[in-house]
Amino acid sequence: KMITYDRLWQTMKQQGVSQYDLYTHYNVNRSQLNRLRHNENVEVNTIDKLCNILQCRVEDIMEHFPDDTGSDAALTTRKALLLAAE
Repeated sequence: KMITYDRLWQTMKQQGVSQYDLYTHYNVNRSQLNRLRHNENVEVNTIDKLCNILQCRVEDIMEHFPDDTGSDAALTTRKALLLAAE
């Protein structure tokens, strides 16, 4: 996965905020929490909302890992993007 949300769970634990708190007190959708748990795509406004709730930075809840740029799939994707941009 390119982006993981492991830091979210660590930050929540440090601040004493549970998933229950997020969906009962802060109206964070349970399906969004499920997507975060599985490192799936979430809306930017969800990330913004979590940062506001936890009073933290984006880096405190998510981490980016670069693609394997040496792989054939990554090279093919890059080539396709370059061609589409021309």
